[in-house]
Amino acid sequence: RVSLGVISRKMPNPTGCYDAFGQRAASVIYNPLNQYRVVMNVLPKYWDNADILQQVWVSTSGGTASGSTQSNTIKVTSSSTTSTTTSALSSQSFANQIQNSLAGGSGASSGSAVSSTAETMVPLSVVSSMQSATMPLSVNHQGQSLAATLSFNLASGASMSDATRIINEEIARLQVPATVHGHFAGTAAQFQSSASNEPLLIVAALGAVYLVLGILYESYVHPLTILSTLPSAGVGALLALYLLGQEFDLIALIGLILLIGIVKKNAIMLVDFAITEERNHNRTAHDAIHTACLLRFRPIMMTTIAAAMGALPLVVGNGYGAELRRPLGIAIMGGLLFSQILTLYTTPVVYLYLDRLGQWGRRRLPAFFHAIARAVRPARSS
Repeated sequence: RVSLGVISRKMPNPTGCYDAFGQRAASVIYNPLNQYRVVMNVLPKYWDNADILQQVWVSTSGGTASGSTQSNTIKVTSSSTTSTTTSALSSQSFANQIQNSLAGGSGASSGSAVSSTAETMVPLSVVSSMQSATMPLSVNHQGQSLAATLSFNLASGASMSDATRIINEEIARLQVPATVHGHFAGTAAQFQSSASNEPLLIVAALGAVYLVLGILYESYVHPLTILSTLPSAGVGALLALYLLGQEFDLIALIGLILLIGIVKKNAIMLVDFAITEERNHNRTAHDAIHTACLLRFRPIMMTTIAAAMGALPLVVGNGYGAELRRPLGIAIMGGLLFSQILTLYTTPVVYLYLDRLGQWGRRRLPAFFHAIARAVRPARSS
């Protein structure tokens, strides 16, 4: 890339330079079907070397469309002498304007006439200096602001969360001006978006499960018994990912959300059978959940093994995209196995305690609301 630095206050008209290297249309050839533009430029052999610019001559004259007088002064300085050439171009400018109009050209890009006589032409090197330098091929913008994109790759063993944290720390350490703003794009932006939405997704999934189970069992406390199995599944999934050296990425998060729907089937089998025994056979909560544990142990084990075997190919599979699917299978299998060991013991205990809480609420809440109604009634009457 070649940059030209102007060393004169009065820059000559660069029409000739643009005609040589640009894409100026000199004329148009018309035929009955098409039209063809005639473009002037130098031969391609002169484009190979930037030194050809030293041989380019440009015009120092310029006129206006109204033919007003304009005078240009060119000062050429050398090691031996300094000469000053002053030319008044009132008549010459008007004559050039008429000639350009007759020739069908528009002169300079501003509409002024350009003189190409020997008295008004100077080498480009007189009014500019040429030097080689490194310059950007293009300047990117985002809106009205200049923008630059810095790309990076993750080192071996590094995670996207570590990379974004280090970059944010470096930006804060550099103390960039307030007018400079930076944000992530591409994969890093997707990671930040997914990381910020993770708590909302998990809470929404738990809320949907609670509403469905509450409507199914017509109870406020028994859905909590079923949801009590989910923390053990989450701990098991995270523990399995840690032991096998996998990151908790977006795919692992999807596996954790899938566990919300898979793991609770153990508690559903127990709670559904226990509630049916209490309502239809007038059995106590203790006897009902004990019978459920005895009769539902085999179905629980069969469904858990079937789900774990379905996720096994994701863990041991190879081939294209296997590294993307592996965290999903590890999260599912780890959550299933860990929760299976715990929920067989914790679910009956939670069921009994929450059943007692429900009975206490049914006894206390009516009296509580009745006391509030009696306290509010005199205030209304007064």
